[in-house]
Amino acid sequence: MDANGIIESLTPLVPGAAFEAGASVDFATVYVPAEHIVATCAALRDHLTFEVLVEVTAADYLPRDPRFEVVYHLLSVPKRQRLRLKVRVGANGSVPTVQSIWRGAGWPEREVWDMFGIVFDNHGDLRRLLMPEDWEGHPARKDYPVQIRKAAQTYEPLEVSEAEFRANIERDRLKRH
Repeated sequence: MDANGIIESLTPLVPGAAFEAGASVDFATVYVPAEHIVATCAALRDHLTFEVLVEVTAADYLPRDPRFEVVYHLLSVPKRQRLRLKVRVGANGSVPTVQSIWRGAGWPEREVWDMFGIVFDNHGDLRRLLMPEDWEGHPARKDYPVQIRKAAQTYEPLEVSEAEFRANIERDRLKRH
């Protein structure tokens, strides 16, 4: 089923939602309004058999407004089909959590918050996951200041003569016995 077919199936299940088909080269992509993401996910799980949440991630399109897109990858095992949902989010916007639909959404939503700073409303445990607790900022944002300067390191290859190699092996053999 392509994006337009999924939108046709979703429209009566999620009243008031204005879905939009997205361009894609691999599998169907549907844009969902943020306020309808939970109802859309419930309809997809309960009526269209997309029972697996594979991933939650995001993309930063600075300077575009809305700046972010939260991306959900779903899987329907019986239909052997994948689906990508995208939610546009402004720089200071938020998205409702989908933990009520898929309990496992908590960790990837935390990762998105940690890396991008996108808030998931009613999450309950939105704290650092990948970065230390005292880290400032969100490193996956395009405006995050990268300040690390490090000189390139080069190493000489390790050269051991055959006699040294044999002596090392004999020494290791004697230690083991």
